[in-house]
Amino acid sequence: MGLCITDAHCHLDFPIFDAERALLLDQARALGVRRFILPATQAIYWPRLLDLAQQHQDCWVCLGLHPYWVATHQQSDLQALDQLIQAQKARTPATRLVAIGEIGIDLSTPALQAQEARQWSFLDAQLALAKRYDLPVVLHVRQALDRVIQRLRRAALPRAGLIHAFSGSVQQAQQLVDLGFSLGLGGALTYPRAQKLRRVATTLPASAFLLETDSPDMPLCGFQGQINTPAQLVRVLDCWAALRSEPASVLAALVEQKVDQLFFD
Repeated sequence: MGLCITDAHCHLDFPIFDAERALLLDQARALGVRRFILPATQAIYWPRLLDLAQQHQDCWVCLGLHPYWVATHQQSDLQALDQLIQAQKARTPATRLVAIGEIGIDLSTPALQAQEARQWSFLDAQLALAKRYDLPVVLHVRQALDRVIQRLRRAALPRAGLIHAFSGSVQQAQQLVDLGFSLGLGGALTYPRAQKLRRVATTLPASAFLLETDSPDMPLCGFQGQINTPAQLVRVLDCWAALRSEPASVLAALVEQKVDQLFFD
């Protein structure tokens, strides 16, 4: 049997992929990427995500309000999200919805810092929805990790979730794993200067991680300036295997078990 891995975070619905989406999916599939999990950013694009998942049976979606676009979100979006989650959970034979995301806190720019209170409000509301509907969350966190960990500890989510593009310390990573969360490894791991991330990726058990590309963003080392695609997931896996001195096939099997447990059980 060949390699079977899941891209746990890729924005294949972005318009930049419109011309070549089918080709890029086929290229990734040929390399062993068997599932694609697509997180949302803004309410206006939720229908496009769901349509894409209906067209491609190996694509699954997360629905949520991304903190980077907090200035565009409306309170009515939270009501719409609640209703859409209910509708998806009632689908027969199966829903395409696997998580609430991409949600979180981003304080990386002055403009986002000015919207901090609004970001926490939207995050709290979406964590409450995750708890109500027994769904995992996909979290985007920049310059607020300790406070987000505190929030997650208080929230006590039954399904935990994925910390996308994790960039914290070993200690922060362990706190999140203790809360049941998985940590996303992507293109940043391939940069030799990413010593803190590499320490995390080789210190914690392999079962603590999921693999992701964040396509079209987070290009790998040597591919700067290029559009990232899910096919690059295999390179991320190979880099991780080399750093851990473990077989890529063994790591892939552990990660797939975690993907199944988090999103599909």
